[in-house]
Formats: sequence, C-alpha cells, structure tokens
Amino acid sequence: MRTALRRRSTARPLARRTPRWGRGRTRRWNDRGVSMLEFAGFLPVLLLIGMAAIQLGLVGYGINQAGSGARAAARAASQKQDGPAAGRAAVSGWLNPRPDVQQGSDTTTATVTVHVPAVIPLFGGWDVTRHATMPNDD
Repeated sequence: MRTALRRRSTARPLARRTPRWGRGRTRRWNDRGVSMLEFAGFLPVLLLIGMAAIQLGLVGYGINQAGSGARAAARAASQKQDGPAAGRAAVSGWLNPRPDVQQGSDTTTATVTVHVPAVIPLFGGWDVTRHATMPNDD
C-alpha cells in the first residue's frame, strides 16, 4: 500500500506577508511616483515621434499636390491654354508652387516644384518636384 507523504509549506499565507501600515510603524519607501518619472523621461521621445509622423504626412501631401499641379499644367498647356496658371491653381498656395512647362512637337511636359515646410525647427524644409507629360491636341 502506498502512502503519500505531504509536506507542510513553510511559507506564510499571502495576506500575512503584506506589510500593515499604520499602528505606529513608519512607512517604508515604495514605488509611488516612479511611473510618473518614467513618463516624464519618455515624453520627449513620444513628442519627437509624433512630430516626425506629422512631417511625413506633410511630405506626402506635398508630393500629392505637386503631382496634381504637374498634371493640370501639362493638360492645360497641351490644349493651348495657360499651363503655369493651371498648375498654380491646382496646388495649395501655402506650398509655394513653381510650375515650368516645356512644349514639344508631340508632347507637353510640365514640372511643378513645391516647398514643404519643416515641423521640426532644426530642418529648413524640402523641395518636392513632380513631372507630367501629355500629348498635344492637334
């Protein structure tokens, strides 16, 4: 016949291991406020990541606007209209668009350059250039 030997646990129950505050005892130092310090130390990193995300969004918007302006300028110039005016009208004014149209015998090529401002003051911004080519209407 087998008999199972049971060991008695020497560990005290969890309720007894927690310190009891009050009753004349002085309070020991604990981890209160540490999470606030960790957050305060990590906050500049979070702000930098957020500003970089906004900057990437602005650059993407500038690329989109430059492409739209180049297509509008090339389309208008290929139809014997004012291409640079159409290119400037298709782009947001705060991006400072600079369209350039070159007419060939069969095609018209338009180039639009926009200046994307910097969110982080250490950088001066970026110039984004897009090209579009349209066949001439005869």
